[in-house]
Amino acid sequence: MTTTAADCLFCRIVAREVPAEVVHETDTTLAFRDITPHAPVHVLVVPKAHQPTVVDTARTDPRVLADVLVAAGEVARSEGLEQGYRLVVNTGPDAGQTVFHTHVHVLGGRAMTSPMA
Repeated sequence: MTTTAADCLFCRIVAREVPAEVVHETDTTLAFRDITPHAPVHVLVVPKAHQPTVVDTARTDPRVLADVLVAAGEVARSEGLEQGYRLVVNTGPDAGQTVFHTHVHVLGGRAMTSPMA
């Protein structure tokens, strides 16, 4: 399943049509708090340009994917996650991707010892 930029929730957040608690922004990325957090810190980092999956972004513009990862590191630093954090990318419905716009989850604020914590 994919969405177009016109009906994409994250594109609407990037366009400021849907409110979100923005914690970091660059020319190519936007980071905002997840509305259903799975950890004390749960921030989504998205490229501003619409691509359905991380693989699509890597194929289309690998520089933007690098920007997303750098932004994720900046979010982790600003959120005080010096002891560690997890970056999660779900690709496709069977993996739990529910918004088909590339995004990386930055999770932290507690020990995450199991692979799926």
